[in-house]
Amino acid sequence: MALNTIATNQAPAAIGPYSQAVQFGNLLFTSGQIPLGLDGQVVAGGIEEQTHQVFRNLEAVLSAAGANFDQVIKATVFIKDMNQFAQVNQIYAEYFGSHKPARSTVEVARLPKDVLVEIELIAAVIVE
Repeated sequence: MALNTIATNQAPAAIGPYSQAVQFGNLLFTSGQIPLGLDGQVVAGGIEEQTHQVFRNLEAVLSAAGANFDQVIKATVFIKDMNQFAQVNQIYAEYFGSHKPARSTVEVARLPKDVLVEIELIAAVIVE
């Protein structure tokens, strides 16, 4: 099986030497998405605006691989301030609905570009 690099112009380009996502067989591994707009700039606002932007970016990357949030197996959430967990969790629930993938949430000292949240996903994709 070969690795398939996933790239879309519907999400911000990688800001380093990595791919937006990599597919191996039916598994898709997204890189951590931070709240950048397509212009590469951090979106204005607080934790709510940043979390929504992260999910828009993840949705674009999933879509480029032929997947969606219902196919996510595992999510890892990196948050700058665990006191903002409730806001992130509420927005997370909006995007996943009744689907409940496994998840880890970790408070970190610092994230790229000093953003407030970063999320990475593992999803199952249908291989034809």
